[in-house]
Amino acid sequence: MAVIVSLIPVVLFIALGYLSGRMGWVKATSVRDLSNIVFLILTPALLFRTMSGVRVQELNLHTIAIYFSAAGLMFAATLCWQGFTTLGAARALAHCFSNNIMIGVPLVGMVFGEQGLVTLFTIISVHALILMTAAAVVFELAVMAQQVQAGGGEARRDYGAMLRTTARALWNGIVHPVPLPIIAGLLYAQTGWGLPEVVDKPLQLLSQALGPIALLLVGVTLFYTTVGRYFAAAARIAAVKLLGLPVLVVAVAWLWGLRGLPLSVLATTAALPVGANVFLFTQRYEVAREEVTASIAVSTSAALVTIPLVLLLVGLLG
Repeated sequence: MAVIVSLIPVVLFIALGYLSGRMGWVKATSVRDLSNIVFLILTPALLFRTMSGVRVQELNLHTIAIYFSAAGLMFAATLCWQGFTTLGAARALAHCFSNNIMIGVPLVGMVFGEQGLVTLFTIISVHALILMTAAAVVFELAVMAQQVQAGGGEARRDYGAMLRTTARALWNGIVHPVPLPIIAGLLYAQTGWGLPEVVDKPLQLLSQALGPIALLLVGVTLFYTTVGRYFAAAARIAAVKLLGLPVLVVAVAWLWGLRGLPLSVLATTAALPVGANVFLFTQRYEVAREEVTASIAVSTSAALVTIPLVLLLVGLLG
């Protein structure tokens, strides 16, 4: 029941976005502009505000290392399987990035209580920093690699150009609407000053708008997307995200000696549906938008069944 209750707002927002497109309230030509508002304004506000309260010395590095080593393995395996392209990067991020805020927080809170939320917040505090920063760098490198490859054999043999391309991609991956506010917020947090009310309040309001508007945007795009055509690809992404990643996280955690409540929370976090932030990357880089949009819808629906299964598996492991 807790799983169903937690998923209802997500499904509702996506449905409302779909209805907005169907009723003509949001035109197809406006989707890109809405995406820019979410990606360039709302997302940086949430990331900076969240990271501005994170003290490095308070992070549980053991839990973080377990979860993100498994996520990193999944990300790398997907790139090896799909190829080092923007399409491969989009699918790799979809296989690893969970809907922690809209679904994870209420779900873990209801199932595991405050102790479970402490573990979840440890993951959330660096979730975007690690996965979205890595994804931004990989996307930029993939774009550059594709450009160099398109330039022909001579360009590929110019190692100096490749070195400059890599440096530029790394720079673009840092000076980016996602990693930059994360890094800035984390650095600011180490001062211990706290955010002044006059700054914190506007950031809080923008942050609160991110989840609903991002999901509404998913729904609008869903209306303008022929889901049936992308169902098979979306189902593959959903299967890897909802079952493959949790199994990998549980295996790594078990090998590292993690048991009990922390193991259950990590498994639940890994089993969450594909997060809407993946969709924002596909919008920005104009790759796999329809596929990822469909995967968000498919994984959100399928999670009603798969999350209880994952929790049952972890329970059997003790």
